[in-house]
Amino acid sequence: MKLVRLKHISDNYFQKAWKLYEDAFPIEERRPLEDQSNILQNDSYHFDVLIHKDQFTGFILWWDFDAHRYIDHFATALEQRNKGIGKLILNKFIDSDNKSIILEVELPTSNINERRIKFYERMGFKLNQHHYEIPPIKEDQSPLQLLLMSYPNFISEKDVDLFVEKNHPIIFKK
Repeated sequence: MKLVRLKHISDNYFQKAWKLYEDAFPIEERRPLEDQSNILQNDSYHFDVLIHKDQFTGFILWWDFDAHRYIDHFATALEQRNKGIGKLILNKFIDSDNKSIILEVELPTSNINERRIKFYERMGFKLNQHHYEIPPIKEDQSPLQLLLMSYPNFISEKDVDLFVEKNHPIIFKK
């Protein structure tokens, strides 16, 4: 199993990864393709696809910041779910660096959202209850309320404010 970093939308596996991205995440959490193409050029951004036996298996899209790593999006291919692949990818990611990790989850208002939170908790992530929202991806949308999870420790409200101040302008650059 290997991770391959994509730098262009013309790279091998991008179309399969993009299809999974569109299927796995609600529209209010997805970048338009043009924005994704631009962000791939940022050295701090990683669009890593997981390849197993020459087959696309999933992806982890993440940012490498000074103080921590931020998982932007993470998904496994539908046919690979419930086989431990997600756990394997996440463990490999956790073990690859000593920096703390931050990721966003949707509010626990549905069974699937609760299951996702429980998955990350089993992996050692902590669910922070501080107010957190992301700016709208498109102009006609409202800010989206989410929760932050962190690894290996909880983060303070001050840490959340600092994350938003320093990193949102980079992550959500228009």
